[in-house]
Amino acid sequence: MPVYSYDHLYTFTFQVFKSIGCSDEHATTATTGLLAADLRGIDSHGVARLSGYTRLWEAQRINAAPNIQIVHETPSTAVVDGDAGLGLVVAPFAMQVAIEKAKQAGTGWVSVRNTNHFGIAGHHAMMALSHDMIGMAMTNASALVAPTFSIERMLGTNPIAVAIPANRQPAFVADFATTTAANGKLEILQRKNADTPLGWVQDKDGHPSTDANILKKQGALLPLGSDREHGSHKGYALGSIVDIFSAVLSGASYGPWAPPFPAYVPMPENMPGKGLGHFFGAMRIDAFRPADEFKEHMDNWIQRFRSATPAEGYDKVLIPGDPEREMEAVRREEGIPLVETVVEDLKAVAGKFSLSF
Repeated sequence: MPVYSYDHLYTFTFQVFKSIGCSDEHATTATTGLLAADLRGIDSHGVARLSGYTRLWEAQRINAAPNIQIVHETPSTAVVDGDAGLGLVVAPFAMQVAIEKAKQAGTGWVSVRNTNHFGIAGHHAMMALSHDMIGMAMTNASALVAPTFSIERMLGTNPIAVAIPANRQPAFVADFATTTAANGKLEILQRKNADTPLGWVQDKDGHPSTDANILKKQGALLPLGSDREHGSHKGYALGSIVDIFSAVLSGASYGPWAPPFPAYVPMPENMPGKGLGHFFGAMRIDAFRPADEFKEHMDNWIQRFRSATPAEGYDKVLIPGDPEREMEAVRREEGIPLVETVVEDLKAVAGKFSLSF
């Protein structure tokens, strides 16, 4: 598997975003957000998605020079209209609004409409850490998920991320889809011609499947928990909460009307809102207790959980964010591996814009 340095991928990705009409500032923001996924080992949401963004731009479903605006606000809340801009650009703008409101009001909450895929949720939630704040980020997504007891695709993978600072310990960063597996994991398996584990997907009749291509055959992803007996009603509820906070609250399109990421998939009819939606939160720690005191106790919390006795066959207990942080350290030093299909995809993107990969 070929390996590329972060700087190489950064330069190329920046040039692609510039080629579709992004300003230097927006291209920098988008590139940083996209490559954050590759660095943290979330390969499904990194440069593997770059060709998808360019196809959305070609289909005139992305505005590369958006006028991002706050269209409604109170001292602690806001609604942001992304003007069909890259979610990779709109999301950091909105998260910064949440942080600024939290500085003044203690907490800040921002719902976003008229945007699209924003990369990994954790990247945006982590923006709050350097301000001694807790950050939250979530987004609705293409309807690929069947609710519990259904065969109809009604929800997206609808991730949730929460980032919490500590003192001497690394931050707690939880970033997870509300499905058993994110759609990007299926795409990775498709590139490898591999099957999914049982419990990830179902076929068009609602039967369990291990076919990584099942979404192309009218199948569906399953909510977190897989089936009712293992708690899929909980994943369904979590995904619904994300959909409502991100889209119903902001005026974006929700449920089965959420715009699909693949440009070749037709837009849903009778869409009730504008684009995809996101939701962000920032909470100033000292709005609850002194920040240094809190972070000392977060250190204590992390150390105690990290020292929990591991089950047989396991070396240690992980803290949310550990695997991604460890992967980032390795990939900054050793480079980012890309499967051949992604390399070919990037070469095709390069050809579109007369660039070199």
